[in-house]
Amino acid sequence: MPESLRLVKKYPNRRLYDTKTSAYITLSDVKGLVLALENFKVVDAKSGEDLTRSILLQIIIEEETAGVPLFTTELLSQMIRFYGHAMEGMLGKYLETNIKSFTDFQKKLNEQSYSLYGENSKQVQSDMWSQFMNFQGPAMQTMMSTYMDQSKKMVHKMQDQLKSQTLNIFSGIQTPGFVNNDVKKTNNK
Repeated sequence: MPESLRLVKKYPNRRLYDTKTSAYITLSDVKGLVLALENFKVVDAKSGEDLTRSILLQIIIEEETAGVPLFTTELLSQMIRFYGHAMEGMLGKYLETNIKSFTDFQKKLNEQSYSLYGENSKQVQSDMWSQFMNFQGPAMQTMMSTYMDQSKKMVHKMQDQLKSQTLNIFSGIQTPGFVNNDVKKTNNK
């Protein structure tokens, strides 16, 4: 395991033990590691199983129930519907790519704000975001809605292309007892 990777062990009593500080920590402390961009891994103390995703999901659940939820009921329902679906793997990559783009945009905005306003950039930036959301909220919603519609159309187009390619691949294979309607139509012309 790389030296820079911080190891947190989860014991059967549900306690988390940070091996770097030799102390028990809470989910709030793990959230602090995430916010500090600390490279860490949570493992079951007995089996060594990687529990990092499980712990991160627990933090998200706490955040969702404690404050203003990030995920709507409709969004969560849509996400659940993707499990077991052919496009399941694609959704994860799609979300990851878009979150990274959003994070990169936010980072550039922070850098530009700091270069313009120096130490006061956080307050100015907070004010700018508030004003932007107040005046541009409906426009942003329309833009995001259009973006989501375009993404949905792209996914449907990819599904149609995959279906078409699959039909092309298997259309030449003769299967006893199976009548290929496309071949039948071609022969009747």
